[in-house]
Amino acid sequence: MTTQGISLAGVPVGGPGSGTADPPREHTTALSSRSRARSRHPALTAAATDVVFVVFAVLDVWLVIPDDAPSYPIWLSAASCLALLLRRRLPFTTVLLAVPGFFAGWAQLAAMLALGSLALRKQFHWHMWVGAGLVWLCRFFLWPMSDFLELNWRIHILDAMYGVIVAGMPVAIGLLIAARWELAARLAELAASRDRERQLHAQAVRAEERARLAREMHDVVSHDITLIAMQAGVLSAAKVDTQAKETADTIRTLSTRTLEELRGLVGVLRSGADMAVQADLRDLDELVHHAGVPVRLTMENVPADLPAPVSAAAYRTVQEGITNVRKHAPGATAFVHVSATCDTVSVDVRNDKPKSRRNVALPRGGGYGLAGLAERAKLLGGTFESASTDDGGFRIHASYPFR
Repeated sequence: MTTQGISLAGVPVGGPGSGTADPPREHTTALSSRSRARSRHPALTAAATDVVFVVFAVLDVWLVIPDDAPSYPIWLSAASCLALLLRRRLPFTTVLLAVPGFFAGWAQLAAMLALGSLALRKQFHWHMWVGAGLVWLCRFFLWPMSDFLELNWRIHILDAMYGVIVAGMPVAIGLLIAARWELAARLAELAASRDRERQLHAQAVRAEERARLAREMHDVVSHDITLIAMQAGVLSAAKVDTQAKETADTIRTLSTRTLEELRGLVGVLRSGADMAVQADLRDLDELVHHAGVPVRLTMENVPADLPAPVSAAAYRTVQEGITNVRKHAPGATAFVHVSATCDTVSVDVRNDKPKSRRNVALPRGGGYGLAGLAERAKLLGGTFESASTDDGGFRIHASYPFR
C-alpha cells in the first residue's frame, strides 16, 4: 500500500511526482519529541497538570469572593475546583460537579477547564453538547433568580453572547488539541509506513542484484571451474610422471571443492536466505594438506563448540593467508598459529622471506581478500591487522570474540 497522494485533515502527504508535499520534517520531529517527553513520565506529567489546574481554579474563586458571601456558594465553588481531579477518568461527571459552583458561586474557570477536558476526550459526543449547554446556562442565568429577573433585555443579550464565548472557547481548544494529537499519531503512522516501504524496496533491489550475481557466477565462473576439474581429471588419467599426477589430483580436488562451495553460494543468492556456513576450523588439516606450500600448523586451547560464524571466519583467515603465501611468496614457509582464550579466538598467519621470484603466470590479486577479512572481523566485533615483517615476510593477525 502506497502513501503517495494521501491528504489527511488538510495536510498533504505525497512522494515525488505526486503533486503534493511531504509533511514538514521539523514539525513532525517536534511533535514526536514532545510525545516522547510526555510518555517518559506520564503519571508525573498528569499529576502536575492536575495540580496546576486546581490551583488556578482556586485562585479564580478566592480572588473574587465577597466579604459578606454566604457559606454554601463557597463550598459549591470549592467542590467545583476539587472535581477537576476527576477530569481524566470521569470528564462528564466532572462537568456536572463543576456546574453548581459556577451557577451559584464563582467557579467559572473550573467549569471551563472541566468542559475543555470533556471536549478533548469525547469529541462531538452528546456529553460534550450537554456540558457546553450547562456552562452556557450558568453564564446566562444569575443566582439568585431575583437578580436575573431585574436585568433588562440588553444585559440578557450580552450575557447570552458571553455565554457562547465562555462555553465555546474550552470546546474549541479541546477539539483543537484532540485534532493535533490525532494528526501527530497519523503522521507517525505514515512515517513508519514510509520506512517499511523503503525497506521493502531495498529488499527487492537486493534480491534482484543477488539473482543477477547468481546468473553471472553460474554462467561464467562455474563453467570455467568445471573445465579446470575436467582437464585435471584427464591429466591424472594420462601416462605422465608421478609428480604430474599428484599435481593434477590436487587441482581436481581443489576445483571440485571450489565448485561445490560456489554452487552453494549461488543457491543462497537465488533464495535470498542467510548464507549457510560451511567452513570450519576442524577442516584445517585438510586445507593444510592441499595447501601447495610448506605449512606449520599449531593450535592451542581451541574449543570444539565454537559458534559457526567465528569458526568460519577463522578458517577463511587461514585460507586467505596460505593463498597469499602461495601467490606472493614462492618457496616460503607459512606458519599458522590458532589459539583461544576464554572468550576470543586468535589467528596468526605469517611467512618468511620468499625463496624465489613470484610466478608471473599467477594472476595478481586486487587486495580484496584482506579487505574482506577486515570487514568480516568488524562484523563479528573482532580486529584484523596485516603488515610486513622485519625478515622480508608478511603477517596477518585476526581475533574474533565468541562469547
